[in-house]
Amino acid sequence: MKRFKLTKSEKRIEAALLRGEYVPVSPARAKWIAAQISAYRKDAVISLRINSNDLELIKEKAKKSGVPYQTYITTILHHVVH
Repeated sequence: MKRFKLTKSEKRIEAALLRGEYVPVSPARAKWIAAQISAYRKDAVISLRINSNDLELIKEKAKKSGVPYQTYITTILHHVVH
């Protein structure tokens, strides 16, 4: 049997699995989850100019939220358009 070295993240996932933190979902729920992931897939690239002070503030807020700043911007735009 081949042995693999797990990353820290993979070890945390394995431990959670062994503790029973993951539970199976119904096929209908799995289909719904897959549809949600597909709906949020990013498939367009844009380039824009922004004030450097605004960008620094966005980066600070993103860091406090624990997400990359581009993800933070995407989330803000998504909330505004919906």
